[in-house]
Amino acid sequence: MSGSRFTPLQRVLHWTMAVMVIAMLFIGVGMVATLRPRFLLLIAIHRPLGILILVFALVRLGVRLRRGAPPLPADLPWPQVAAARGSHVLLYVLLILMPLIGWSMLSAGGYPIVFYGPIHLPPVMPHNDALYAVLRSTHTALAYLLFTVILAHIAAALFHAWVRRDSVFPSMAPWR
Repeated sequence: MSGSRFTPLQRVLHWTMAVMVIAMLFIGVGMVATLRPRFLLLIAIHRPLGILILVFALVRLGVRLRRGAPPLPADLPWPQVAAARGSHVLLYVLLILMPLIGWSMLSAGGYPIVFYGPIHLPPVMPHNDALYAVLRSTHTALAYLLFTVILAHIAAALFHAWVRRDSVFPSMAPWR
């Protein structure tokens, strides 16, 4: 990529996913903190939203690999460059891994994976209660990690926008 901004498609995918992932985190917290009937509504939203996040993350990764990213500022210290690159890799890994672990967890628990209405996804793991427990703990731990990485990502974006005032924040901003 030779420009100073991400492509319009990359920006749309970024901001759409930002809304979906933040909604997903709040829905996930709500799910573990509530009982029926609200729990059933939240789970009915959580499952298909997770699959949509997986699809969007895969599309976004493909676009990123094909189109690249604007260069980071030349005067950015190497620890910040390493942190930026590492955190982006971690974000992609988590955005792909979390839905896959959720899908695997539901499969291991013997739960149907309802995408929408009568559309169900096939199980990807055999029914196994011990595996379900491990995957559920893993899903929860990775959700906390994802939340932490997102907070760091937002803090870094604001640092570039308000402190450094460099090209990083405008490269993904939905406005010029």
